[in-house]
Amino acid sequence: MIILFIGDIVGKPGRHTVAQVLPQLKNVLQPDIVIANVENLAHGKGLTTKTWEEIRSAGVDVGTGGNHTFSKDDARVLLADTTQPLVRPANFLPSEPGRGAIIVDSPAGKVRVLNLIGQSFMKDEPTSPFTAADTLLTDEKVAATFVDIHAEASSEKVALGWYLDGRVSVVVGTHTHIPTADARILPGGTAYITDVGMCGLRDGIIGVDRTAIMPRFLGGEKAPHTFAEHGPVVFNAIMVEVGPDGHATSIVRVDRQLEV
Repeated sequence: MIILFIGDIVGKPGRHTVAQVLPQLKNVLQPDIVIANVENLAHGKGLTTKTWEEIRSAGVDVGTGGNHTFSKDDARVLLADTTQPLVRPANFLPSEPGRGAIIVDSPAGKVRVLNLIGQSFMKDEPTSPFTAADTLLTDEKVAATFVDIHAEASSEKVALGWYLDGRVSVVVGTHTHIPTADARILPGGTAYITDVGMCGLRDGIIGVDRTAIMPRFLGGEKAPHTFAEHGPVVFNAIMVEVGPDGHATSIVRVDRQLEV
């Protein structure tokens, strides 16, 4: 089985990049399933029905979430719809709509997709992602289990990778929008990377126009997110091959850059 995962898709530039790059990649790499983090689809915070449909049309099969998942009202409707292949962090409050894990079909077999959020430096006061993972890793037979841990602290992501080593096929980190160079197969057969990166403006700050972000650091002033209409955009993803035993056999970065 080949799994392609796309890092946080940030705003319109990120969506347009996925629409241009993904169809070509699918022709070349022939993934059995494409998963993407979609919590930043709509103007950098949350997702809407329109932006989700746009990404689905580009070739994304499953969307994962994070701390901005419910920033747009549409998301609550989308997550409550069990026909939508969407997950949100499983360790959010139980009162939030949606599922923390789903099992979807692929040409190579069933894939469990699990979404977690870190506790360190997060405002939403989630419960433990470690405990949530234990609860959701059921005995139901699947060909592969994929985990997106959306967290601020690299140490928390690494710890979860080791905690789940041998129990899941893939653990990827998201949220910081900065790609890391530590992609590897852990001893138990789990593919791991601390952060996949993003699809967004290269010369912004985590995908947002830097003129909107700099005042926060210079004087504490917050400005609405804005996005440059033109410039270099990065596409950060990883491709994982999973063997018949559910263990990963390879993990490689898939990075592209283009002008929008």
